Amino acid sequence: MPALPVGALAAARTTRPVAAPALATPPPARWFPVVVGVLLVAVPVVLTAAISVGAVWIPPGEVWRSITSHLAGGHGSSAINDQIIWDVRVPRVLLAFVVGAGLAVAGTVLQAVVRNPLADPYVLGVSSGASLAAVAVLTLGGLASSGLAARIGVSGAAFGGAVATLAMVLLLGRRQQHLDPQRLLLAGVALSYLFQAGTSYLQLRVGPNQLAAVLFWLMGTVSGAEWDKLGVPTAVVVAATGYLFVQARALNALALGDEAAASLGIAVSRLRTRLLIVAAALTAAVISVAGGVGFVGLLAPHCVRLLIGSDHRRLLPVAALLGGVFLVLADLLGRVVAQPWELPLSVITAAAGVPFFLVLLRRSGRSGPLA
Repeated sequence: MPALPVGALAAARTTRPVAAPALATPPPARWFPVVVGVLLVAVPVVLTAAISVGAVWIPPGEVWRSITSHLAGGHGSSAINDQIIWDVRVPRVLLAFVVGAGLAVAGTVLQAVVRNPLADPYVLGVSSGASLAAVAVLTLGGLASSGLAARIGVSGAAFGGAVATLAMVLLLGRRQQHLDPQRLLLAGVALSYLFQAGTSYLQLRVGPNQLAAVLFWLMGTVSGAEWDKLGVPTAVVVAATGYLFVQARALNALALGDEAAASLGIAVSRLRTRLLIVAAALTAAVISVAGGVGFVGLLAPHCVRLLIGSDHRRLLPVAALLGGVFLVLADLLGRVVAQPWELPLSVITAAAGVPFFLVLLRRSGRSGPLA
């Protein structure tokens, strides 16, 4: 091999490697405004369609006239349609959007906190604890019509069961005064099995008619939505999403691992505890009014992550919008595909969401693992 001149060796030492041609805009940054624009257009369109479509078709123009009239302090033109729009469908559609957004945000946070792509709002057993408490109230018979059960109702019992479950998971998930992600998952799974067994036992004690109501609640529904049920879950979802958005940079660091987060000066155990409490409270607030809605908290974060990347400053708000739109569409399908019957939300979210999710999973496997 011929020797290189001294000048060439010096140039080789000082010359930087030639970088590969780069895209003008990285794919996540390029797709972010497109995804946001599509969702911002989809939200009013989907909400309007969900209010218009039903056993009684109401034109979109009349829907908006009724809504704007009520917001201005008046009433719509048609008394019957106005009652259907304002008292029945608008609360239901808004509750479905709030529940979907809350579950999507909770799933996004939990996947980062426990560093598990399969994590969803139910991975810590919060849903199972809420379901056990709610089913206990639904199946207590005469006891449910008096005393504490009558005062707190099904929603209150579900929220209390979720909070109690969270406390047990946090207690069992500690190792040497620090929260361990693996212990949290194991504790949540173990408690889920225990509470599911208790829920199954309570279902065996009731008649067929009451059992149908229990199963419908366990699989998720917003059919009983009313204006007075919207305030608390909406406030919790908005406040929790705002807090988590402020913590977006810390979530980005936490998703890289405890050591990486600690090297940036983050108190990992304290941050993980706060985030778990917020995510569990968010889950409890929406489950208590809608029952066990499945798959939204797993589907929405991954779909958004595949489109725009893993930066939680973008991921959280977009996942909230997608989760809300998805659950409104699921509720709409559940009302119309099997009329005059209504399908629970989890039936629609699984049947419609799983194939779409598997297609995205297959496409993502060509470029890298699902994060």
